[in-house]
Amino acid sequence: MSKYAFGVDIGGTSVKMGLFDVNGNVLDKWEIPTVKDNRGASILPDVARSLQARQKEKGILEEELTGVGVGVPGPMNEEGTLLGGAVNLGWGSFNIPEALGAYIKVPVKAVNDANAAAFGEMWQGGGKGYDSMVAVTLGTGVGGGIVVKGRILVGACGAGGEIGHIHIEDREEEACNCGNKGCLEQYTSATGIVRLARRYLASHDTATVLQTERLSAKIVFDAVKAGDRAAMEIAGQFGDYLGKGLAMVSSVVNPEIFVIGGGVSKAGEVLLSYIEPRFREYAFGNCKDTKFALAKLGNDAGIYGAAALVLL
Repeated sequence: MSKYAFGVDIGGTSVKMGLFDVNGNVLDKWEIPTVKDNRGASILPDVARSLQARQKEKGILEEELTGVGVGVPGPMNEEGTLLGGAVNLGWGSFNIPEALGAYIKVPVKAVNDANAAAFGEMWQGGGKGYDSMVAVTLGTGVGGGIVVKGRILVGACGAGGEIGHIHIEDREEEACNCGNKGCLEQYTSATGIVRLARRYLASHDTATVLQTERLSAKIVFDAVKAGDRAAMEIAGQFGDYLGKGLAMVSSVVNPEIFVIGGGVSKAGEVLLSYIEPRFREYAFGNCKDTKFALAKLGNDAGIYGAAALVLL
């Protein structure tokens, strides 16, 4: 009888791994370096060796393993095939379950890393208890993952959940990293919040603690908590952009809950106080009561979601 599963989250610097029981409890977690030499040829063999070593150490029989779930930073279809490769790993297009399955004898499933994190938050994090949710990751960029009735929405070419590249501003003259202009990411990521702050400070002479060269999203929201008027205006702009963007998402997907994660979410509940009112202003009638919550799993969301791929 299956009792365990492994969750693997492959990143550009390290590979995070976790051993889970069927109830979603993490029994062990560890990391190995991501060796990208020779176009990442050793990454999957290294993963297989590490998993097999941990399996032997724990005395887990092959028949006790449900399988291995893997999250990878690249667009992927439902079969676990990378579409266009994973640039920061040096990988081209290939099927992850087949490739890793050549080294281990248990079932393997794979998904984009942002989708894995979303699935993890639905399973054991901020979205626990719901089966339709949208996870929003506010970090250097803006990522997302969409889960509908317990299934990850991948899309035709692996771009399902790329909410950071919703077009939100017609007047933008700077290009987003994707090449377009006016993407949601340009205003609601950590770097986007700094962009909003610098633009605000350039056009206002309001006294503020934000007049510093070392400006960051954390500094902005710390100032919001301290009652800084300029910071509160900037947070209002951020909330307007994100509230409007998520209202668009809700009209298409109609999730039960939005779960907000990533480094910016460390600001806490004050973040939601700027997003939710604007969302409810813009959202379609039947969507206005969509719930909001902060993510709970942090950097472990990926291994949770990867394990859930083979457990749920």
